[in-house]
Amino acid sequence: MRLGLINSAWAQAGKDTAWGIQKTRELGFDCIDIFTDPLDIDIRERQLIRKECQKVQLPIVSVCCVATGLIDFNPSVQRFHMDRCRSFLDLCYELEAENLLLVLGEYIWNQEVIQPAEQWKTGVENCRRLADYAERLGLKIALELEPFALSLVNNVRNMVRFLEDANHPSLCANLDISHLHLAHVPASEVALLRDRAIHIHISDCDGKKHGDLPPGRGVVDFGPYLNAVREMNYQGTMSIELEYSPEPSQIESWVREAHDATRKLMKAAGL
Repeated sequence: MRLGLINSAWAQAGKDTAWGIQKTRELGFDCIDIFTDPLDIDIRERQLIRKECQKVQLPIVSVCCVATGLIDFNPSVQRFHMDRCRSFLDLCYELEAENLLLVLGEYIWNQEVIQPAEQWKTGVENCRRLADYAERLGLKIALELEPFALSLVNNVRNMVRFLEDANHPSLCANLDISHLHLAHVPASEVALLRDRAIHIHISDCDGKKHGDLPPGRGVVDFGPYLNAVREMNYQGTMSIELEYSPEPSQIESWVREAHDATRKLMKAAGL
């Protein structure tokens, strides 16, 4: 199994794109995920990402996209975000990535104004349309499981239900181990996503709120989750997600710590 890094770790510490890509390879990662927005970067930045990754032989596995507007009740907002997500899929194709990591977002107004079933239906229909577009490009979409109480997809059983409702071979699942812990999802339920999970995120947390810490700095018991990943014969990539280093000037040490700790965990689990 490959070990990757989401490059947002570097950007949050003020490091430029090329430096972060080069450092990702130098620290021993096998691949990289790109966190950017095609509507916010120009052709020079797009080419820089592609060329720098090629230069250091660092495959791009995933491009990350947060598109909460896909489940907005305003049709105009939905149309904008559909077009924006298609631009993300175009960027995936351009960068020769494998998947688009998609975050859907949360029910609005505490589920009290718009019926949750309507928002769910909107998300399913829009994701199915995006999956059609992804399929034409030879790509897949990895839907992220978010741990927040009002997230549409906030546990494994909701993920399975969403994927079954969408019923599209190009719409699959992302598993975030820290999110599973925060959502109180037992490791035994990971097996429900066998043949559906195509991407995995790993980080630690304090057990109470989202944190994206290097493994070992929080309370997550990684062993059972990683054993479950091994048992479902997952063959994809595990990407470290890091944010908000307490010492931005020491970001290289922060990322190295996460890399080394995750390698040990993967080795112990036979991954």
